[in-house]
Amino acid sequence: MAPRATWKGYLKLSLVSCPVRLYPATTTANRVSFNQLHKDTHNRINVKPVDPELGLVERSDLVRGYEYEDRKYVIIEDADLEAVQIESNHTMNIEAFVDAAEVDPIWEDTPYYLAPDGAMAEETFIVLREALRDAGKLAIARLVLSSRERVVTIGAREKGMFVQTLRNPTEVRATSAYFDAIPDQKPDPEMLGLAEALIAQKTTKFDPADYPDRYEQALMAMIREKLKGHKPIVAAAPERGNVVNLMDALKASLSQAKPPAKSRAKAKPAAAEEEAAPAKPRRAAAGGRNSRASPRAAATKAKAKS
Repeated sequence: MAPRATWKGYLKLSLVSCPVRLYPATTTANRVSFNQLHKDTHNRINVKPVDPELGLVERSDLVRGYEYEDRKYVIIEDADLEAVQIESNHTMNIEAFVDAAEVDPIWEDTPYYLAPDGAMAEETFIVLREALRDAGKLAIARLVLSSRERVVTIGAREKGMFVQTLRNPTEVRATSAYFDAIPDQKPDPEMLGLAEALIAQKTTKFDPADYPDRYEQALMAMIREKLKGHKPIVAAAPERGNVVNLMDALKASLSQAKPPAKSRAKAKPAAAEEEAAPAKPRRAAAGGRNSRASPRAAATKAKAKS
């Protein structure tokens, strides 16, 4: 089944336009989620609207209200919303072009995919897409989504386009409250060199598949054990290391360097599955020693196998 479009309208550049469809680029459907159940019946709880005076009410009796003063509301009907029509309700009119590096990631909000709406739109869509790609620019436009006009960036992505809604300036906090108290001083040159060497040692190409959600994997392992009737195995919290000198810590980090995540994933493709499986408790050997086979026993075992 074809994905459902979030928005349909026109992409417009000056006098050129084409019908397009907007689709969510991400999903949360695969996240582990829980339902609220009653502790005795284990029935799923339904959330129903309650009026302080009338008690339970039907959803069909609910209307929209805007609170203009404390506990005073103006009722907003569907017809009122339909009367609020601006160009960006149905048209993404490209207003400007910028370099991608000029858009600070703090402004980026929700990602979408943009595709032509029908075969008749494909030629114009491809021309606009390739013009963006060749120029290496992002287009700036506006779009009404969820009763809000959002500023968006539009860029070429594979055979389609990529749309990113941007946050409103009132939604981004200034850094002064958090950064002003940090001393403005230069670091020790030797420690800086060690830190830069550590960065160079761990530099790799980014692949999101190399960084699975380990907490969710452990959560699913616990759920599988519960389904088998087993008690979940409690993982011990990592021990906190002793406080050490920063210079010594940097030197020790360089000497204990491990390959970046991507190379580790190639070397051990089953690493993610091993992390997801619950740890098996170790059996202590007699006398408190590690339970390891002697060289003589290992040789006897190898001879028996051959």
